[in-house]
Amino acid sequence: VMNYHEEDFVEVLKAEGGANLILDMVGGSYIERNIRALADDGRMVHIAFLTGPKAEINFAQIMARRLTVTGSTLRPQSDLAKARIAEELREKVWPLLANGSVAPVMDQEFPLADAAGAHTRMEGSTHIGKIVLKVS
Repeated sequence: VMNYHEEDFVEVLKAEGGANLILDMVGGSYIERNIRALADDGRMVHIAFLTGPKAEINFAQIMARRLTVTGSTLRPQSDLAKARIAEELREKVWPLLANGSVAPVMDQEFPLADAAGAHTRMEGSTHIGKIVLKVS
């Protein structure tokens, strides 16, 4: 885990040999930075574009380092395709979550009555991990 507000994630990842896979939902200026952060033969999959789908990138890096840049979205897929994805998640990912070998990074939990406080925390961009609203 790294705090991208305090550290340059590109430099941190490059120092570790680069990322083998980046699942990008930000887009925009992160596209070029993510390409630099990939390991040789790495893959970047775009699933959303929170800051926009356009970027100026150097394709020579993609070619010379044998990178794969692709994208996917669930919305236009058939119900059957979505059901297959859900079943694979149940079989392959949920057991990892259940046994604790994979876990999301949690920042803070708020009672539902303090949803405004959760929004304030999120809008301040000082959190690391998930902000959870507790419904009981």
